Amino acid sequence: MENPIKHKHLLIRAEVSEPPETEEHIIFWMKQLIKKIDMKILAGPYASKVTKKGNAGLTAVTIIETSHVVMHTWDELNPAMIQLDVYSCGEFDEHDICKQIAKDFELSKIEYKYLNRETGLTDISDGILNYK
Repeated sequence: MENPIKHKHLLIRAEVSEPPETEEHIIFWMKQLIKKIDMKILAGPYASKVTKKGNAGLTAVTIIETSHVVMHTWDELNPAMIQLDVYSCGEFDEHDICKQIAKDFELSKIEYKYLNRETGLTDISDGILNYK
């Protein structure tokens, strides 16, 4: 019998020119992303603005039925940087998430690792990075 739990982990580093600027914006965006990848929110999203010089930006976290979604932004950088972490025991398409970042935040560069954590930390990224 095949195990229905998938243990997929997506790590994204993106450089963007229009990062989310408010807690409300990042919360709205995260809710829309989670809906798009067909996940269920259990708690959150929660967001906080960080004002510490060198680390200024936003942090948001959501507990989903199958694990978590976390985003950090650094808006002092030029271009701004977004790091997104999506871990789920359900299936999702990493390209849908990358395309959403490109569409919503004026992407200039994106890199990602897509890991299968079922039996180790196997990189299953396909190398496709053109999301403009």
